[in-house]
Amino acid sequence: MLEPPNLKDVIDAGRRIAPYIHRTPIRQYPALGRLVGPGTELWVKHENYQVLGSFKPRGGINLVSQLGSDEQSRGLVAASTGNHGQSVAFAGKTFGASVTIVVPNVANPGKLQSMKDLGATVIQHGDLFDESHDFSIQMAADNGARHVHSANEPDLIAGVGTYSLEIFEDLADIDVMIVPVGAGSGASGAAIVTDAVSPSTEVIVVQAEAAPSAFRSWESDTLIEAPMATAAEGLATAHSYELPIGILRERVNTFVLVSEEEIRQAIVSYLEHARTLVEGAGAVSLAAAIKLKDRLAGKRVVVVASGGNLSMAHLREALAG
Repeated sequence: MLEPPNLKDVIDAGRRIAPYIHRTPIRQYPALGRLVGPGTELWVKHENYQVLGSFKPRGGINLVSQLGSDEQSRGLVAASTGNHGQSVAFAGKTFGASVTIVVPNVANPGKLQSMKDLGATVIQHGDLFDESHDFSIQMAADNGARHVHSANEPDLIAGVGTYSLEIFEDLADIDVMIVPVGAGSGASGAAIVTDAVSPSTEVIVVQAEAAPSAFRSWESDTLIEAPMATAAEGLATAHSYELPIGILRERVNTFVLVSEEEIRQAIVSYLEHARTLVEGAGAVSLAAAIKLKDRLAGKRVVVVASGGNLSMAHLREALAG
């Protein structure tokens, strides 16, 4: 049984990653607030401005920086739809470890090229992330490498939890924080930090209804596999994972699903009203805020824009819609 991180682990991670990671801005957008409801004060945590355009490098740096020289010398293997892979590749390059990333055949080409540019060996295998994931586990075992899971890693969760700690350091009296769920590291980190430093703040987590495995697992007492058909590759998994789901079950009371059209509309709203590019996985938090506007009216709400690595094809699709 993996032990979840605590607030001290997140604070320690913040010191560890500071030389390599940006402290991202949190900004208020009245125009976005009007989309949510009368009197709503809406703030965006801009992890789309982070190194590599995603919150993920916070976790990768925290984990790899703590590996011994023997583990680093044996190399790292991970499976990813893009942002996790970029994170591990970036951390491997930073600390001198070789990295292999297994990606689905339909991976975002921009993210794939970014991993290669960071020195990683990229292998395309399977049409779905879960096929890539299984292959990566076997590859790591065959080669004696360190497999870096996208969610079942306490040091990853502690690392990505640092963006939530920054939110509470930079903004007081937050009523609601809305966080995306893919594999669940960012959402579980947010729940841990919020419980410790601002228990009056409600954490709402959100997933694509076209990839609802985490939602179904959260509302049950077991891990459930579910059909996956979302275009938001950062959420595109048919499985959920023990460590983050356990944290979310214990600490989160509201879990929302949003449609593909709601995600596309949120991408366009970010462009129109905040002049910022947010990928589908990062736009779901705004989509959920708009969906829940009746209960959020008049509140101070923070939505996490977890990444900005939107492919040109998905951008064109959102704008056409």
